[in-house]
Amino acid sequence: HLIPVNPVREDGLNPKSRKRIMPDLLTEPPALDPLYEAHVYCNIPSIAERSMEGHAPHYFKLVSVQVLIRHGDRYPLYAIPKTKRPDIDCMLVPSRKPSHPQLEAFIKHMSKGSAAQMDGSLSSLPHFPSHSLCEMGELTQTGVVQHLRNGQLLREIYINKHKLLPGDWTAKQLYLETTGKSRTLQSALALLYTFLPDFDWKKINMRHQWSTIFCSGSCDCPMRNHYLEEEQRRQYSLRVKNNDLEKIYVDMAKIVGIPTRQLRASNPIDSLLCYFCHNVSFPCTKAGCIGMEHFKVIKRHQLEDERERQEKKLYFLYALLATHPLLNQTVNRLQRIAEGKREEVFVLYSAHDVTLSPVLSALGITEARFPRFAARLVFELWQDGKRPKEHFIRILYNGADVTFQTSFCKDHYKRSSKPMCPLEKLVNFVKRDMFLIFNSTSYHDACHRRAL
Repeated sequence: HLIPVNPVREDGLNPKSRKRIMPDLLTEPPALDPLYEAHVYCNIPSIAERSMEGHAPHYFKLVSVQVLIRHGDRYPLYAIPKTKRPDIDCMLVPSRKPSHPQLEAFIKHMSKGSAAQMDGSLSSLPHFPSHSLCEMGELTQTGVVQHLRNGQLLREIYINKHKLLPGDWTAKQLYLETTGKSRTLQSALALLYTFLPDFDWKKINMRHQWSTIFCSGSCDCPMRNHYLEEEQRRQYSLRVKNNDLEKIYVDMAKIVGIPTRQLRASNPIDSLLCYFCHNVSFPCTKAGCIGMEHFKVIKRHQLEDERERQEKKLYFLYALLATHPLLNQTVNRLQRIAEGKREEVFVLYSAHDVTLSPVLSALGITEARFPRFAARLVFELWQDGKRPKEHFIRILYNGADVTFQTSFCKDHYKRSSKPMCPLEKLVNFVKRDMFLIFNSTSYHDACHRRAL
């Protein structure tokens, strides 16, 4: 794991000598285990991943792949007040673990990127992380390596095996879009670098998406905001009912010497996950140390919150309205390609947990875990070689085939011998069925109709 930076700290301790906290990861436990789930979330690059991408009967032809990723491992967005920030080095050092055989070549290639077309504010962002003490929200070396691995995996399947893009691919065959954060741009570039090694920068046209839900020009949706507010109320009431959580917050607030309310507002789980994922001891003060028990209780509450969120359906209603613009854009593109218009065969959206999570919910994939660092959701479009007019989709989440977990393809599975879903099922869902629950027939109507 990342080694903390070397200088001796203010308290006189050398960070390298500090106790390591990461327990051994065993097989998946039967019940919800907060430490196991935290490990999965960290997604530390170690063993080679098995994936189901690109699997289809031999007579099927792959015609398009659309990938939605969450950025890789990052430094926290929030600091726990009155504690020293975790010592994580955001310089890329190929000899430091976790690393990747192409990390050094990636760094060299990124420094030549002036010819790329970067929308708006993207042009002022750095192409890779480079601070000796990470800045808030900055991608770490782990985060870069996670996406170098993602790109390599997708290359082996989609380029080497399925020849999705020819050797002389053009800028028109790619569609690249990212939010305006350095961590999402850098994650996209890391994945692209191993997917299309030493790519020509002149062929890279990165579009800027100002909205984290990628709603582009269709963001005006009062009812989406209404369901989000209702969901936030549900979250608040669950937290208030959790006595164990309240005791832990009171205890941690005493340790760091601030009011409990201020500690809660600083979102300590975000910071503690960074200590955990990077195997660095939790912070201490003269009044004591934040420990694994504190972390476990907060993480367990987070898992309970995710479970209740699935049951209560408020988030699902929010997710349908939040993700329609992005899913609609995806479906329109898939339809154009199925009609023989061969542009944009590889699409990459580089985004956040708040982008992926509602997409999974809207599609009905309720079994899916909360998006880990460098999570990937892939839509594959296939043409039936025996009936060239027929097109099918497969949906994969972190390499697992979740096509038949979706609400629109669950029943098809029982009747079909083919291991995928007809494209029109996804089209009908996005164009029509998404709005049935709102008693509406269109996105605009669902967005502006008051809840019953």
